[in-house]
Amino acid sequence: MTGLTHIDEAGAARMVDVGGKAITAREAIASGRITMSAEAAAAIGAGTAKKGDVLAVARVAGIMAAKRTSDLIPLCHPLPLTKVEIDLVIDETGVTATATASTEGKTGVEMEALTAATVTLLTIYDMAKAIDKTMVLSDIRVRAKSGGKSGNWTA
Repeated sequence: MTGLTHIDEAGAARMVDVGGKAITAREAIASGRITMSAEAAAAIGAGTAKKGDVLAVARVAGIMAAKRTSDLIPLCHPLPLTKVEIDLVIDETGVTATATASTEGKTGVEMEALTAATVTLLTIYDMAKAIDKTMVLSDIRVRAKSGGKSGNWTA
C-alpha cells in the first residue's frame, strides 16, 4: 500500500518480522544539540548547577533511555544492546550530545541512538531550566549506521 514496512496491506500498524534476517554487528550514531545562555553553559561546565552534575546525570539518562527504547517507541524491537556511549561537548552556547549504540542482532539500532541523544538533551534541559527556560533542542539526527543488509551509511 505505502511501501512502509510498519504498515500492512490494509494500512494497519504492524511490527516488522525480522525472524529471517541474519544476526550481524550493528551500530548507529546520533547527535543533537541544546542551545542555552552563556550563564547556563558556564554553570553546567563548572558543575555549579543547583541540581548537581548535569552532564553526569544526562549521560546516565541517555544510556538508560537507549535500553528502554522499545518501551517508548511502539513498533521497535527490544534489542540486547552491547554498548551505549554518550559523548558530551560543552561550549559557551550549549551542549552537543553524540550517542553511539551497538548490538549484534537482526535489526538496527538507529532508534536507540536517537532516543539516547534526545533524552540526554532533555535531561540537560530539566536540570538547568532554573537558569535558562529558553533553551532549544535542535539538530537531532542519525549521523551514521553500520551493519545489516543495507550496509554502512554516513550523513
